[in-house]
Amino acid sequence: MAAPTRFPCSLSPLLLVACAALAGCSTIASDGSLLGFITPYRMEVVQGNVVTQDMVAQLRPGLSGDQVRTLLGAPLLNDVFHANRWDYVFTIRRQGTAPQQRRVTVFFENDRVSRFEADAVPTEREFVSAIDATKPPSRKTMLELDEAQLRAIPVPAPSRAAQMPQTAASGPARSYPPLETSVR
Repeated sequence: MAAPTRFPCSLSPLLLVACAALAGCSTIASDGSLLGFITPYRMEVVQGNVVTQDMVAQLRPGLSGDQVRTLLGAPLLNDVFHANRWDYVFTIRRQGTAPQQRRVTVFFENDRVSRFEADAVPTEREFVSAIDATKPPSRKTMLELDEAQLRAIPVPAPSRAAQMPQTAASGPARSYPPLETSVR
């Protein structure tokens, strides 16, 4: 009967440490990345109607359902049990930005807007900047020197090529053979 195969002694502690690192809760960071550098892909989820401050400013009591539909779009929730209530809900979950949810509820009496309730609704510019996941370009500040500091900078020594006299016939000094031979 053959003896069972064993791992080398130097491999078992390494295997134990690797298993402990992968099994521990601390391997998943608060931003959802694994071990701090592996970030799984999360699908972007956008649902509902985008309603901005300009749209809500135009919403007023007395508008018909068709006018509200033209202004805000079709409601996300039009409940059969609450026919006099339209809910406009917007949710977005995008990687790199905080999840957002907004709600605007329009109440009707006799097919006319009687009142409406709205969460804090952003302007269009605020909305675009809130969902923008791109990082702003880093702005490097230019260092400015005054005249005294500019005069204090030493003038660099001229290079060796600048010190060598050159004639128009000889051309620049070369440290390699010419690529072409002149035919005379």
